[in-house]
Amino acid sequence: MTVTDSAGPPKYPFGTVVRLDLHRRYLELCRNEPVSRVTMPYGGEAWLITGYHEIKQFLADPRFSSHAATAHDTARVTPLPLRPGNLLSMDPPDHGRIRKVVAHAFRPRIVSQLADRMRALVTAELDTMENAGPPGDLVQRLAIPLPVRMIVELFGVPYEERAEFRRFSDVFVATSAHTKEEIDEARDGLETFLRKLIAKRRGNLSDDLLSVLIEALDAGQLSETEAVRTGIGVLMAGHETSLSMISNVSFLLLSQRDLFVQLSHDPALMDPAIEEMLRIIPLRSVGSFPRRASEDIEIGGVLIRRGETVIFQRAAGDRDERVFETPDTIRFDRESNPHLGFGHGMHFCLGASLARAELKVALEELTARFPTLRLTGPAEDVPWKPGLIARAPAALPVTW
Repeated sequence: MTVTDSAGPPKYPFGTVVRLDLHRRYLELCRNEPVSRVTMPYGGEAWLITGYHEIKQFLADPRFSSHAATAHDTARVTPLPLRPGNLLSMDPPDHGRIRKVVAHAFRPRIVSQLADRMRALVTAELDTMENAGPPGDLVQRLAIPLPVRMIVELFGVPYEERAEFRRFSDVFVATSAHTKEEIDEARDGLETFLRKLIAKRRGNLSDDLLSVLIEALDAGQLSETEAVRTGIGVLMAGHETSLSMISNVSFLLLSQRDLFVQLSHDPALMDPAIEEMLRIIPLRSVGSFPRRASEDIEIGGVLIRRGETVIFQRAAGDRDERVFETPDTIRFDRESNPHLGFGHGMHFCLGASLARAELKVALEELTARFPTLRLTGPAEDVPWKPGLIARAPAALPVTW
């Protein structure tokens, strides 16, 4: 049931996050009111966009400012707004300038070079799980080690130092699981970590992202704050998002085990299956990071005034009946799947190719190695991480 304040629009979020369920209110709004007003936990009221076409229009319009949304009076779901200086909180031309620098590390050649190491790592982790015998935990044996190892290699963080940034990560992406003081402390901790890493790596550069950032910093293309906060953004998105998605995909396949069997029997379905799961899984527990209108703008017949805050729920748009036939049905043979799982417009995810590669390797190895894989108990008993931006199981106990 949606909680409504008699003095204003419905309170957001609409209810407690339950596993991979999408609150029914999102789909009602997508169908009947794709641009609607809500009251946020922090900062007052905002517009919530739930329709596919409306979300695409919003994401493609540079008049919606990410930088303006770093102001403390911005309506939002997190205790603190994003700090200025990273890609998620930038507008043109700064966004394009820094994105061009960062994109160098995500070139297809770099990602393809990681493919063999991805497969070797997954094989080794599954060997360990198999040798130990059931039960195993797919979060610890697959979802954490693969994206963490890949991002530290791509970024240039010494693997033995991964724990130092990992201890800040869940706090950094909290909605209600931590206080604003704890979140601020985690942000400061990550910035200190990156500054030390930059100082340590000067004079010992290679082809990784950290070296790219240092070169751009030394050439005057980035300020130190931009280099540090952009680095944090990539580190966090590069492992937390993939970690959550691998966990969620594994849960989805095993909680609806006919889907796992389907992939095990027909590996040719792997690519369209991944796209379908990217579409159907509501990765974020809440709507997007906010943006603010820099002038009056109309979307979906609704006038959004200058200064007003806008968020969107991607998963609702990806179940829009105007775009997707039988949108609530998981179909690995879906022919047209223009989902927004990696965003749209200038903020389209730089790591999309890496995330897809990680998912594919993980699922190929898992379905080939353990065709009888199943959850150790009911899907309802799987524990979930509470109060974070991205939803994900805390553990995924399996047997075979």
